[in-house]
Amino acid sequence: MTSQSPRIYLYKITFEEVPYYYYGVHKEKYYNEEYWGTPITHKWCWKFYTPKKQILEVFDYTDESWLEAQEVEKRIIRPFLNDNWCLNENCNGILSLKILKAAGKKAAETHKNNNTGLYNVSLEKRIENGKKAYELGVGVHSRTKEKMSEDGRKGAKTQQELCIGIHGKTKEQIREDGRKGGNKVKELGLGIHGFTKQQRIENARNGGKVSGKNVGNQKWMCIETGFISNPGGLTRYQKSKNIDTSKRVRVS
Repeated sequence: MTSQSPRIYLYKITFEEVPYYYYGVHKEKYYNEEYWGTPITHKWCWKFYTPKKQILEVFDYTDESWLEAQEVEKRIIRPFLNDNWCLNENCNGILSLKILKAAGKKAAETHKNNNTGLYNVSLEKRIENGKKAYELGVGVHSRTKEKMSEDGRKGAKTQQELCIGIHGKTKEQIREDGRKGGNKVKELGLGIHGFTKQQRIENARNGGKVSGKNVGNQKWMCIETGFISNPGGLTRYQKSKNIDTSKRVRVS
């Protein structure tokens, strides 16, 4: 292979304004072919920000090396798949949590519209299932608050040790990325900069009303007594009865 021959290479895309990144492999049709990846879910990032490409490894231009490059790509992506800054959403059929959550949300909407799944179960049955889950210590009741806190600390420590996500940059770099990102958003008139002052005030007022209404419409049941109320009402009730406020299950 000469210096002007087409290449197979592993690459990493980063962006000047934000700490997002993306890994991939490419098989050139000709040497130095312009190529910036084939993002699907986060294609907007390539449009709004300034991408930079770093070639991490070059492979021989053979079928065997193409397969080898893909295997290396999988090993690179897998540890970062659910990192907040990683734009890869699929690794050899393994989907990121963001994609799985989106699929779950879509499935829930379909069940709701068709009155299937959870929406085909009566309120009484859901309450009964909630009580059984608490008694058996399964689902959300399978871990104590201390265990959940410990798992969260372990996850943060792992990210820090691997220098990924927010731990992959210095404080100065994070501040600079934030400044560049803010300037870019302002320049494009996106987000908060896409509204007038009066529109922002009105949106905040409407948002507060909707949030309060949504929370107020939720119904939760005390596991010990069966008392049902909205989140705030149930908290006051349980405290007045000296009942642990975690002993609850949502029923609607």
